[in-house]
Amino acid sequence: MDHARYSTHTPFSDPGTHADVLASVEPEPGAIHAAATALVVHYRGQADRVTDAMRDDIDLRWLESMLDTAAGRAPIVAGAPREVGEQVAGCCRDHTLFGVGVLRQHGIPARSRVGFAGYFEPGFHHDHVVVEYWDGSRWVRFDPELGTVGFEFDTRDLPQGPRAPFETAAEVWIAARGGNLDASSYGVDRSLPWLCGEAFVRGYVFLELAHRQGDELLLWDEFGARSAGLPADVAPPGAVPDAEADDLADEIAVLLVQADAGDEDAEAELASRYEADPRLSPRAGLVTLTPYDRVGDVDLATRTTRWR
Repeated sequence: MDHARYSTHTPFSDPGTHADVLASVEPEPGAIHAAATALVVHYRGQADRVTDAMRDDIDLRWLESMLDTAAGRAPIVAGAPREVGEQVAGCCRDHTLFGVGVLRQHGIPARSRVGFAGYFEPGFHHDHVVVEYWDGSRWVRFDPELGTVGFEFDTRDLPQGPRAPFETAAEVWIAARGGNLDASSYGVDRSLPWLCGEAFVRGYVFLELAHRQGDELLLWDEFGARSAGLPADVAPPGAVPDAEADDLADEIAVLLVQADAGDEDAEAELASRYEADPRLSPRAGLVTLTPYDRVGDVDLATRTTRWR
């Protein structure tokens, strides 16, 4: 497998003029955790630290834009505490994008993994994104939001596989389709049942593929087969019927799991299909549906969003 492709920045992880910030962070989980959580405040989990001026931060899709915004509020000293109003509001995807950016800046192959974490609330699995990096012999996962205290597993070398503390979207989808788990306990929050369940997990399979292929999208970005089931007035071009999306997710999930197991043919097929099939890529059209009830049409090439 060509790990080198994960050691260079994507447009999403490119820090632009802030390369020195990433280079100043030691490329190991503890230092990345300290720097990421100092810079990014979780818009839901730490809502008391999110000021009105920070609400739109959650739509900062590019790491360069996140760092530009932070620097405009206070000089960035990696890992140093920042006052209320000086951080950038985001979520797990943003902590992870920062971590992946640090590792790539140091030439270490790294990528973001999309799935579900069962360690925030007993009996529920929250949608989540973690860092994965190549240590020279295997892919190691860690959660940049977590410290090392209070968990029964190593947060800096997460166990992998079905029913692990963090499961990939593909693993969850396959288990749900096989009747081996209750998908209603997987989603954003148990208080938001319309953002839980099998259709929600299905959408995350396509999001997992996008991240693997270097499009580290926001968790509320909708495109192609991921947008199956959305109302016609909201869905982007390329949306497909639910049944078609189910079948496609079945195929992609199997390939994702096979690729994780080291199957280079599966890895190559994922890359080929992502490039060729407009149902799998955001390039055919991207709509963002923010948690703050804004809807925008996104042009990734020009990095612009037209808010409806």
